[in-house]
Amino acid sequence: MARPGYLLSAWPWRSAGYLLTGAVTGAVVLVGIVVSVVAGGVLAVALVGVPLLLAVALAGLPVAAVERFRLRLVDAEPASGRHRPPGEPGLWAWLSTRLRERSTWRELGHTLLFAGVLWPVDALAFAVFLLGPLSVLATPLLLATVGEAKVLKVWLVTGWPAAFGFAVLGLVLLALGAYLMGVTAGARAGLARLLIAPGEADLGARVVELARSRVRLVDAFEAERRRIERDLHDGAQQRLVALTMTLGLARLDAPPGPLADQLAKAHQEAGTALAELRELIHGIHPKVLADYGLEAAVADAADRSAVPVDVDLELPGRLSQAVEAAAYFVVCEALANVGRHSGASRAEVSGGYREGRLVLRIRDDGRGGARAGEGSGLTGLADRVSVLDGRLSLSSPTGGPTLLCVEIPCDPAS
Repeated sequence: MARPGYLLSAWPWRSAGYLLTGAVTGAVVLVGIVVSVVAGGVLAVALVGVPLLLAVALAGLPVAAVERFRLRLVDAEPASGRHRPPGEPGLWAWLSTRLRERSTWRELGHTLLFAGVLWPVDALAFAVFLLGPLSVLATPLLLATVGEAKVLKVWLVTGWPAAFGFAVLGLVLLALGAYLMGVTAGARAGLARLLIAPGEADLGARVVELARSRVRLVDAFEAERRRIERDLHDGAQQRLVALTMTLGLARLDAPPGPLADQLAKAHQEAGTALAELRELIHGIHPKVLADYGLEAAVADAADRSAVPVDVDLELPGRLSQAVEAAAYFVVCEALANVGRHSGASRAEVSGGYREGRLVLRIRDDGRGGARAGEGSGLTGLADRVSVLDGRLSLSSPTGGPTLLCVEIPCDPAS
């Protein structure tokens, strides 16, 4: 509107079209809502009016769709609705999804406001800012055809000088009305967008839902890891144990010679494969973690560490499976880094459950200088901890010591 060519552009007429269609649409919506409510209330006794009342509750959906289409007249940025698709096919799934959405009820509020207040404003603005100036501008035409003209039903004009004077006034009012129509249409469009287009609240809800979906994915991932560990432990590992025993017995029964040597070699390879499978199963999801909890699993990881590790961990009981898994793998990765890179002579794992948070500290007396993201594997673990709204921090000055802290909010499992 600040551009010099606004009056000669299509925007004033687009604003007029937006206000005119708003007045017509609002009147139609008002009649439809009143008829539906009255008919639904009268017929509700026989349950026939229930669908009509339900249609009134969902009336915001088509009205909002029409409003989004009308917004194209005055708003270059499209306004799109963000209704969730139903989880299952069918009318009932669609209805239950729509009735639980905040967008549906906000659009219903827009519809009621539109039908009760906004469309008379559109009609009044269209009449005052366009029809009024046009009627004043048409004074000479009325004087030439009728013989006299009554401007705005107030001033009677019988002479040409007065008629042309009112025509000039009408031209000025028309230019001023074009700007006022643009302001009114812009304000109306802004209010409509605020009510029917997704705003910051919807964005916040989507962020919350995204965070919940990430947590659900982590839980599903942990469940799948446990299933794979159980299948390998109860299936492939047992078969490999049986094969190792059979080869051992065959080796004892075979006479010395090439066959005994081959059986001995096969028995040794089977034992190596069994050891590697057990290590793989332990890395996927250790059975001690599933059976006895985080304290026992951390103690087991400390026993298997290449560097002596002191453990001082006190927990009130079992925690959720996702929290225990994330904390355990952070400890395992940290101890592996201590053994590979730190040159430490001793490490310590301490912590516990305090004020609704699991706190873990892994410290070593090595050379320090560790950096997350430089092949340490801690970046992925930090992402995993962040999914649980936790925090992972690393302090490793040159010369040591190195301290890795993990905090995860959680509650003891029932």
